[in-house]
Amino acid sequence: MAIRPVLRMGDPRLLQVSEPVRELDSGELRALLADMLDTMTSLSGAGLAAPQIGEPLRVVIFGTGAHNPRYPDAEIVPYTVLINPELEPLGTELEQDWEGCLSVPGMRGLVPRYTQLRYRGVDERGRSIERSVSGFHARVAQHEVDHLDGILYPMRIMDLRQFGFTEELFPGQGLADD
Repeated sequence: MAIRPVLRMGDPRLLQVSEPVRELDSGELRALLADMLDTMTSLSGAGLAAPQIGEPLRVVIFGTGAHNPRYPDAEIVPYTVLINPELEPLGTELEQDWEGCLSVPGMRGLVPRYTQLRYRGVDERGRSIERSVSGFHARVAQHEVDHLDGILYPMRIMDLRQFGFTEELFPGQGLADD
């Protein structure tokens, strides 16, 4: 449908808690999902939350193909539409790893996340989704759902010495700009 502008850190709309989706079978939701996919794909993103394009709804999409220039060593995550998501950590183990965000372009930070979790919600047709995931898949789901609660990944960084511009943190690695 359309590539939409991505809001950047500092825009107060990114700090709002999003509203649940109440009507699944609507042209507005279908158009939003198409715009989200077009926007995420055009920027080589691993995920996108509706608030990042100015829509305060509890909708996220995520997924990576065989090669994502922003995360070249990451596992493949299946394309997922997740509406009104709920997350449940499976255990207490946390892992720190580097994250970037389309709303925080050009930067990366070391962020702790649960290594395993279960997510629930519905897809665009109202079908229930429940998956237990780990690794990069779990990290992406947590990152995107955080957006629905007005949380950007820099808010989760424990040591701000591990936050900076991608080109400074990873010189010569050719990571795509966030």
